[in-house]
Amino acid sequence: MTSAAGAREPVDVPPLHVLVGDAEVARGDVGSLADGMLAAGEGDVAIHLRLRELPGRRIHELAARVREGVDRHGGWCVVNDRVDVALTADADAVQLGGESLPVTAARRVLEGATAVGRSVHGVGAARRAARDGADYLVLGTIFPTPSHPERPGAGPGLVEEVAEIGPPVVAIGGIDAGRVPEVRSAGARGIAVRRAVWEAGDPAEAVRELRAAWTES
Repeated sequence: MTSAAGAREPVDVPPLHVLVGDAEVARGDVGSLADGMLAAGEGDVAIHLRLRELPGRRIHELAARVREGVDRHGGWCVVNDRVDVALTADADAVQLGGESLPVTAARRVLEGATAVGRSVHGVGAARRAARDGADYLVLGTIFPTPSHPERPGAGPGLVEEVAEIGPPVVAIGGIDAGRVPEVRSAGARGIAVRRAVWEAGDPAEAVRELRAAWTES
């Protein structure tokens, strides 16, 4: 992902990013479900391990399991915040939040092939992340969502503004299959979801529906 001259090459982000939180891990079958979603996504799915309560060893075990699925089916394994786990588990990307390491610091730790994403909520933060060298941006909250009731949905207009800055934009917040065309037409290169998959009766089938909505939009 780094050219011979040292410049970062553009990242081709998967169009569908599925968040895995502590509640999903508590179900006990997250590894097999993640594998099924990667298979259903046919290379178009990134599994994000956004785990705040588990120790590093357990996060590493889960990342290694997801990595195995990626090796079989394609897609990405993404570790949120834990740069050390992303490096040692050979993750495809690390996702940095507002309280995480700076992008430049994470870059010094990671191997060149590991993408660095930054979560942002506005144009100013997106510009700073782009200046710092973020490979892609997870942007939200686009539509209202129960997971962040304090944040009103910014709407697809924010996607349009941030997409002009440069790094690929992955839109997050209240997105389901019906809203995929709105965010894609606004310039998003991908969507990130949690409830749209995990609250479905069949997560793998939900992935197929979201992927189809993206492909057809």
